[in-house]
Amino acid sequence: MTGDTRPTRPTKRDLARLITGIENGDPNALCTLREWYGRAGGAHIIGVTGAPGSGKSTLVAALTRLARSRGQTVAIVSVDPSSPFTGGAILGDRIRMRELFEDDGVFIRSIANRGALGGIARSTADIVAALDAAGYDLVFIETVGAGQAEVEVARVAETIIVVEAPGLGDDVQAIKAGILEIADILVVNKADREGAERAVSVLQAALDLAAPSVGAAGHHGYGALHRVEAPTAASAGWRIPILKTIATEGDGVAAVLDAIARHRQYLEQGAGAQRRAQRLEQEVTIRLRDLLLKRAMQQIEPTRYHALIEACIARKLHPQEAAQELLSELACDDGRAPAE
Repeated sequence: MTGDTRPTRPTKRDLARLITGIENGDPNALCTLREWYGRAGGAHIIGVTGAPGSGKSTLVAALTRLARSRGQTVAIVSVDPSSPFTGGAILGDRIRMRELFEDDGVFIRSIANRGALGGIARSTADIVAALDAAGYDLVFIETVGAGQAEVEVARVAETIIVVEAPGLGDDVQAIKAGILEIADILVVNKADREGAERAVSVLQAALDLAAPSVGAAGHHGYGALHRVEAPTAASAGWRIPILKTIATEGDGVAAVLDAIARHRQYLEQGAGAQRRAQRLEQEVTIRLRDLLLKRAMQQIEPTRYHALIEACIARKLHPQEAAQELLSELACDDGRAPAE
């Protein structure tokens, strides 16, 4: 999509207010998002995930500085596991990226995941859509760093970078992590540390072992959602690179940014349209599930609901039975036969 169809980029203050409204479910903000949605599609959305301590924030900051030197505008969404009022990792991100706040071509927003599993907040997709429509060239999503569960970023991002670092755990940590299976680019950061070469070897071995299953069935339960070709010499698709960086020094960062550009080209050759359709199908399904649950909870009598919960607590009723009873009552209220 050409930049001519996208709105003039709002001020950082206005964009921050819009994102706050999106997070809080403000109707006016959601109306604005719906108006902008048709103008999105020009940004490249990059998810950055990995274990805590791997240097995700430092790498994102280094990539942002390099992208700005190449004339690209950048937005960063940093998802934090804590309350936005307690500081913690949010303060850490702000310290690492403090010089970027002065750049008019960079927008940075820390958001709380508010208990959502998978490393991203429920509002992340809408926030990214707003930043895309606002005219940023690259949008980075940095997940919370919770470890093996951070696969939900594949539902939002087009290119997934998984960051590892030597010395963070045993050799099978990278292999057993579900996040390895959603990677489009693998980065071993802090490559000046002892064990960096071994980390690369372990990752390469993991890719070689996973090649047949990934090529045939997609990524770790995501199936059609996030499919890449097996990283083999015979593959005509994308081969997952393993890159070494020292993000604090900027070493290897250019190779990562170049790999991001190459992956975007790969997606634009045809794979991206299918992947985008699959992501949006799952996004609609998730939103439908949430709306149906909300509607159901509005129709269920609170006393009846809590009585069933108490029965579960007392071990008189299995949770599946409680849910089935509630579903049957809802079906009867709608004039339909209860589900079996």
